[in-house]
Amino acid sequence: MSIRRGTEEPSLRVAVVGAGPAGFFTADALLRAPDVACSIDVFDRLPTPYGLVREGVAPDHASIKKVTTKFDRIAAEPNVRYFGNVTFGLDINRAELLRHYHQVVYATGAQSDRRLGIPGEELDGSHPATEFVAWYNGHPDFADRSFDLSHERAIVVGNGNVAVDVARILVTDPDVLAVTDIADHALDALRGSQVQEVVMLGRRGPAQGKFTNVELKELGRLSGVHVVVDEADLELDPASAAEAERSRVATRNLEILRELAGRGPAGSGRSLVLRFLASPVEILGNDGRVRALRVERNRLVETAGGYMRSEGSGEFSTLDAGLVLRSVGYRGVPLPEVPFDSDRHLIPNEAGRVRDGPGGPVVPGEFVAGWIKRGPSGVIGTNKPDAVETVAAMLDEVTGGDAREPASPDPSAIVALLESRGVRYVTFDDWRKLDEFETMRGDEQGRPRVKIVQVERMLEIMGR
Repeated sequence: MSIRRGTEEPSLRVAVVGAGPAGFFTADALLRAPDVACSIDVFDRLPTPYGLVREGVAPDHASIKKVTTKFDRIAAEPNVRYFGNVTFGLDINRAELLRHYHQVVYATGAQSDRRLGIPGEELDGSHPATEFVAWYNGHPDFADRSFDLSHERAIVVGNGNVAVDVARILVTDPDVLAVTDIADHALDALRGSQVQEVVMLGRRGPAQGKFTNVELKELGRLSGVHVVVDEADLELDPASAAEAERSRVATRNLEILRELAGRGPAGSGRSLVLRFLASPVEILGNDGRVRALRVERNRLVETAGGYMRSEGSGEFSTLDAGLVLRSVGYRGVPLPEVPFDSDRHLIPNEAGRVRDGPGGPVVPGEFVAGWIKRGPSGVIGTNKPDAVETVAAMLDEVTGGDAREPASPDPSAIVALLESRGVRYVTFDDWRKLDEFETMRGDEQGRPRVKIVQVERMLEIMGR
């Protein structure tokens, strides 16, 4: 099979499942590959593209969302098509994609969360942070969720960037959020919030925090918010001090934390407490609702490999709270009929080439990119080199003579299939109609956009 540029029609047909950063960076790497003539169809379950950039990035982080301008340019390429509102496994399946494309790339991210595994986790008022994030960002699946903000204290379990985002949103002045693209229903709820203190729990020490310098430093800029750090937590044991010295991020984090610890109260505003060496052991409730969290004080123990792990000290305390949000990691979820590693919660692969189960043989024509490939690590930009690696494996398959020949590669065949099933798929031009509508409403209110959060309303605006 020829894949040289200059042919009348692109000869390599690729389907990308997932229109988030991993999907778009994969398309970009394919388009940039020398001497490759390909056509790329990008599928997504939602009518809207961009994945976590739209539904995961905090509304007050507008600069991060500017990456969508690059994705817009990719989608505008003549050999790229967008099929939104198409659910893999329902509207189209694995076998059908393999029938119509030489190669398929799964770039669906990590859509679920890790549980704490403690009693009381099922109580009302106990939620994964992923749902809270999706709620305030206007994800259609979570727009109707409700979160109890009627108590003075909320607790966020975790000390990564998502935990920091969630805690920050809870204590930020709603008037500040009102000029962002936060979902209207979330802004209304936060305006009525009674939360005065947010406690963020980390099971290990400040030297092992997973937040970045930028996210942590941002907490110190919150107007009217007192960030509380116990100076005793910043007195490191020798092993933690040595670990921190090996990491520029950890070293800078400690500097920021020491500066925050030295500040006085910010007046009568809200408080954000960063509490380290603490693990939740039980969520306590009344009448099926969260009323408190039982916490155990930890100590750090150095392993043979130099890794600092936490273990309980037997010292317990109880924090009254009406809301507990867990942010202890994302998990990939299986795709129908696609190999899956249920232990690692990702699609088993070798440098992006899908394997038929963990340690199994490589599956011809199927590839993976992003969090569903490597696990939930890194930032948006991390998906770019990840995609480049996957595309290299894709091109190796083609140039090595191992590429599959699909039974029906005609680009019109996939359109005919979706239309025969009555699938109300949307194109990128359709998305632009919604984009213009949202930004127009945003201009009227001095905001980047006002998000539409119901799929049917989106399709109506798009004319679908």
